[in-house]
Amino acid sequence: MPKAKTAQSRAETTEQLAPSGAGNKENSLLQFDVRIQSIRPGESIKGTASVNINGAFAIRGVKIIEGSNGLFVSMPSYKVGNEYKDICFPITQECRKQLHEAVIGAYEQAISQGQDTVAKHHGMQAPEGQPMEMAGM
Repeated sequence: MPKAKTAQSRAETTEQLAPSGAGNKENSLLQFDVRIQSIRPGESIKGTASVNINGAFAIRGVKIIEGSNGLFVSMPSYKVGNEYKDICFPITQECRKQLHEAVIGAYEQAISQGQDTVAKHHGMQAPEGQPMEMAGM
């Protein structure tokens, strides 16, 4: 499988987080730096990504999967019996939504950049109605 060009997406969001041992909540800015590692258009697992949160926590092996309701983000997991358990995951619905948007946004950006890059790199098109031939094949 060819490796996809690196695409980055930053999602800056405000999330209520409780500091360790404190009863008060404070605002903390979450930044997601998403790098698309691979793109597999013809498969149900459309790609993989790494996510860096605030430059302090990294998650590898995040999957972009095509489901019956469209694309969704699957966190790294392990199998216990017949079930899969996420190794790490967002606790709040808001954080889950923001992570999903950041990963899917980076994936869509990588797809569009890949198509643009291929077209520009080859710089050629077949005449209308005729297939392109590849020399040496």
